[in-house]
Amino acid sequence: MNDQEEKESTFWKSHRLLRLPQVLDIFPISKSSWWLGVQKGVYPPSVKLGPRTTAWKSQDILDLITRLSIDNGKNA
Repeated sequence: MNDQEEKESTFWKSHRLLRLPQVLDIFPISKSSWWLGVQKGVYPPSVKLGPRTTAWKSQDILDLITRLSIDNGKNA
């Protein structure tokens, strides 16, 4: 893979949309806890794709994990 292909691959991996089951595979909490966190602004806002379809930007989920890891490191 050349540099351009690698950059494009990295771009698309970081700009995917994740549905709730995928988010909860990465961030294992209950659905109700996740939605409560979204409502309170603790977790990233969703993107509405349709009347009954919701997703999250993969980069937002990665940023959340990074932020929580950093916060956890400060409290250790």
